[in-house]
Amino acid sequence: MRGASSIAAGIVVAAVAALAGRTGPGLAAGITASAQNAAAGPSRWADFVEPDFPFFSSVLDARRLGTGWPDGNLTPRALILNLNGNLWAAFDIDLLRVAAIWSGSGVTPVSMAQTSYHNAGERAPIGQGRLPQPIGTPWLANGLYPGWQVGTAVSRIDPRPPAPDPEEVGRGPLAPDYGRFSAVHLTTDGVVLEYVVRDTGIEEQLVARSTGAGATVERRFRVGPRREPLSVALGGRPTSAGPIHATLAGSSAASLRREADGLLVVRVEPGDAPVSFSVAFGLDGPPAEPPSLLSATQPAAVRWPPTVRTSGTLGTAGPAFVVDRIRIPDDNPWRRNVRFADIAFPAPDRAALVTFDGDVWTATGLDGDLERITWRRFASGLHEPLSIVARDGEIVVFDRNGIWRLDDTDGNGEADRHVLVANVFAQTAETREFPMSMRLAPDGAFVIAKGGLIGGTRGRHNGSILRVEPDGSAATVLGWGLRQPFASVHPVTGLVTASDQQGNYVPSTPLHIIRDGRYYGFLPESLPPEEYPAPITEPFVWIPHAVSASAAGQVWLTGSRMGPIDDTLVLINYYRPGLLLVRFDPSAPPDRAVVTSLTNELTFAPLAGAVNPDDGQLYVAGFRIWGTDAGELSGLARVRYTGAPVLLPHVIRATDTGVLLRFEVPLDPEAAVDPGNYSAERWNYRRTPAYGSPHFRLDGSRGQDALVPSSAYLAPDGRSVFVGIPDMRPSMQLRVGWSLATADGEPIDGNAYLSPSSLGPFDSVAEGFGPLEVDLRPRPATAVAARPVTAEEGQRIATRMGCLACHSTDGSVTGRVGPSWFRLADSERTLIDGRTRIADAGYLRESILDPAASVARGFDQADAGMPSYAGVLNDAEIEAIILYIQSLK
Repeated sequence: MRGASSIAAGIVVAAVAALAGRTGPGLAAGITASAQNAAAGPSRWADFVEPDFPFFSSVLDARRLGTGWPDGNLTPRALILNLNGNLWAAFDIDLLRVAAIWSGSGVTPVSMAQTSYHNAGERAPIGQGRLPQPIGTPWLANGLYPGWQVGTAVSRIDPRPPAPDPEEVGRGPLAPDYGRFSAVHLTTDGVVLEYVVRDTGIEEQLVARSTGAGATVERRFRVGPRREPLSVALGGRPTSAGPIHATLAGSSAASLRREADGLLVVRVEPGDAPVSFSVAFGLDGPPAEPPSLLSATQPAAVRWPPTVRTSGTLGTAGPAFVVDRIRIPDDNPWRRNVRFADIAFPAPDRAALVTFDGDVWTATGLDGDLERITWRRFASGLHEPLSIVARDGEIVVFDRNGIWRLDDTDGNGEADRHVLVANVFAQTAETREFPMSMRLAPDGAFVIAKGGLIGGTRGRHNGSILRVEPDGSAATVLGWGLRQPFASVHPVTGLVTASDQQGNYVPSTPLHIIRDGRYYGFLPESLPPEEYPAPITEPFVWIPHAVSASAAGQVWLTGSRMGPIDDTLVLINYYRPGLLLVRFDPSAPPDRAVVTSLTNELTFAPLAGAVNPDDGQLYVAGFRIWGTDAGELSGLARVRYTGAPVLLPHVIRATDTGVLLRFEVPLDPEAAVDPGNYSAERWNYRRTPAYGSPHFRLDGSRGQDALVPSSAYLAPDGRSVFVGIPDMRPSMQLRVGWSLATADGEPIDGNAYLSPSSLGPFDSVAEGFGPLEVDLRPRPATAVAARPVTAEEGQRIATRMGCLACHSTDGSVTGRVGPSWFRLADSERTLIDGRTRIADAGYLRESILDPAASVARGFDQADAGMPSYAGVLNDAEIEAIILYIQSLK
């Protein structure tokens, strides 16, 4: 029952933690890219870092190289260049510097993507304490200063404005008039980096060469016209590490020097003509041959020529909406894991999907009967992306390094140029500052959401939603104070909504309207408790934890062909895989809505989706790391409208005398006017530093207020019902349930969830009922037969509440954020304060009602916790769950 965020929790298993902790002098030693997989046994997948691809993206932590190496050398946004499988370079796209060059086997596989790549469910710890480090022998490194500078002197000062925590190094890019990264160009012989310094275009290629004199690394430059002298800091190394030999070749406008502290610097004189030069480095003596100059940059040849064929299975369950399952290309020639996070449609007959592991696939055939779907790999090397959009037919991805446009300049079906549209916002190395989502505004701007959980220092934009201008030149904060938000944008009106994850300061799952730079109530644990920096903007609707413990993306069905739900908002439910329908009340401003279930037929953990312009249906994609009921690792599905009648109400409005419901179909008149066929209850939450919130009645006691309908009226249209309910009052959460039938006798059952912060009057005439005096005389509640207090009943309740997504029943912990229930009862538990307790019935009951009272060691994570079930479960339900836990022996 520990609540969890979809991409928001973290502990690394002991085996991987131990491996990552074995460090020798200078760099992490003895860890290969597949060490993590070896610890867990054979994997279905090839290595995360593909040996034949020239780069991947990662954080690089070079803070522990040793005495004399640069202090604080941490790069949140690095391109890791694979020069020959044994020589590597990390380019910092924010500071335009080479952070480090080293020989060895890449980086420690401890990023979130690498940690979970072979072993689904494993995850990196929150914070910045365990980050990818170089493995092997360092050659050169630069400190936290710009790699290119104007003039002859090279400053060792970081010129960027400090973050809220001054020691945080993830400050974002240099000022636009200073310099900016432009693109990664994949060529026939590697990659060429393109960037601008003071309006001077620069191309750079890093190449490894081996000769009889040993290995060398060459940095090859082509520098455009420049009005003033420029200097490039190549890097340095302490004297104790031994000498490094450097040779310059090319234009006489470039000169090489070694400064007193060992830093190698090239000065480039002003000039109207472009110049080319190269510098070669070697540890074994001066390079035997002069370095080559930057060659012509022709696009790379086709890298992944085979296509992969799959098909789909059409769904049959459900009259109006069915789920069609689509086989993903996980059986592929490269043994590449395929963990889809999002989908977009750059053309009516072509989809693009991004994976958490940095790949983009394209697909055709996503229409009709799904019999013949053709997949192609399109791009790789991205930094834990979670979202993809199509703008004017172009494929654009948001990753930790920024917003990238992926261009196929030669039309061969693969991206050969990654253009950095924007990195004007800050990014820290915090493992939970995920690039949560990106959607397009009507004017082509990007609206992005960034993860807000923090286990270390704070950056400028943790937990923020930003608007990035269409050309990427500027970013504006639309909202902040969010925990782990996913944002969406109405494609016509531009209305920005966002979900968030229940947890500390987030008492249940909210949906927000994001605007005007407002604050939304989340505080990191590093800040003083309950000292809010600004007035809190409350959500337009809360959703109970039991209904949506971990909300993800939202999709507007604008332009769809989904029948009566066209142009409504769909909320994607990760924790309990499914889709929720969010309908705004047309009689009120866009700050009131009702939530109902659309489908629970998904078999994977969905994160995001999009409407296919070809067939007008909704496609959803997602993958599992932890904290979900989903059984499949990754998946793709189509939610298809069959044309059958939709049985969901399209209007549910709370008033001061009851609730109005409007259905799409005629109702059985006898069932519709029986108040016993309706139910309602209400409760409040409390925003505190605790994880989640109990339920509170309006008088402040724990529990829910049961509301007993007193009357029900059917309008002349035969489709609209008004349910009279005494004592209607505003509350944070109102549940309304119905058990009716259509005029043809088909059952209609469901529940809806509202957050009526105010209640207006019911105008029976205006609403089509004619003159009506609502009967609010109290009616006795119908007695509900008590369910048995048994272990079997406890299992049923645990399944209904989603407990088994966080607690296993077989002793396993991978992919879980709470302790296993297997053999938990009567075991000795060591708590985080060092005390021990026996997990008897009293301990189990306390853990359900007050989870923070006795937290077991190893489960005190800042990004995952268990909400209190006080007021949510009654005494009999709690006792049944305890019996179930005690039975798991």
